[in-house]
Amino acid sequence: MHFQWYPGHMTKAKRMMQENIKLIDLVIELVDARIPMSSRNPDIDELGKNKARLILLNKSDLAEDKWNDAWAEYFKEKGFSVMKVNSKKGGGVKSIQGVILEACKEKIERDRKRGILNRPIRAMVVGIPNVGKSTFINALAGKACAKTGNKPGVTKGKQWIRLNKNVELLDTPGILWPKFEDQTVGLRLAFIGSIKDEVLQTEELSLEVIKFLLANQPGLLAKHYAMEEDQDTVVCLQRIAESRHCLVRGSELDLEKAAKILVDDFRNGRLGKITLEFPQDYN
Repeated sequence: MHFQWYPGHMTKAKRMMQENIKLIDLVIELVDARIPMSSRNPDIDELGKNKARLILLNKSDLAEDKWNDAWAEYFKEKGFSVMKVNSKKGGGVKSIQGVILEACKEKIERDRKRGILNRPIRAMVVGIPNVGKSTFINALAGKACAKTGNKPGVTKGKQWIRLNKNVELLDTPGILWPKFEDQTVGLRLAFIGSIKDEVLQTEELSLEVIKFLLANQPGLLAKHYAMEEDQDTVVCLQRIAESRHCLVRGSELDLEKAAKILVDDFRNGRLGKITLEFPQDYN
């Protein structure tokens, strides 16, 4: 499978970030906890240098707890503030404001020394498609958020959301695509649904999912689909089709349907918590 990305989107988003970064104290970057490196855009480090940084391991409920902890340590060692969240269910969201103030304590102290008191922290939220950025902003801002209107120097149409007297969010920073010259990154993004399914071969993708699970979670497919595992991925898919009664014309196996069931179960956590990449591979 070969994955494409669209640099046109990236150029526009990058330009917008460059225009707005001077107004920002903190860059809040959402990554998918199942693939914390593959769901990052490497350009953000360059664009956000000299700013306070907070990485949110979002969808942490879908990843394995021990690897969430290991990834949190990995990013902390690199100088980031880190937090595990689940924006959809609101997990961790209440604690965010405290973490934001902690991440910006040097800036708050500098302001205090200059006699600037109570100037709100301005944060920009960034992340790749389908990482849960909008859900996070909505969960954090809630219904009561007041739009403070456009500030000078901000691209027309961009809104500042005042969370409270301490924090303002820039909504929205546009789409940032990852660079995936490395096709493994593309594959992992396809696994979690960050690449449109229309451009993917579902059956082929399901065989890659099976291959990963056989290597990293032996016994999981057997348990979930009440079948016998086989190192031949196609045989495994056939057995999933049999187990889930995916048939066409009476008795012929419908592998496309079985592939969709497997990929959907995988993405939505029905197979359990699964982490797809590990910190030791990036040291």
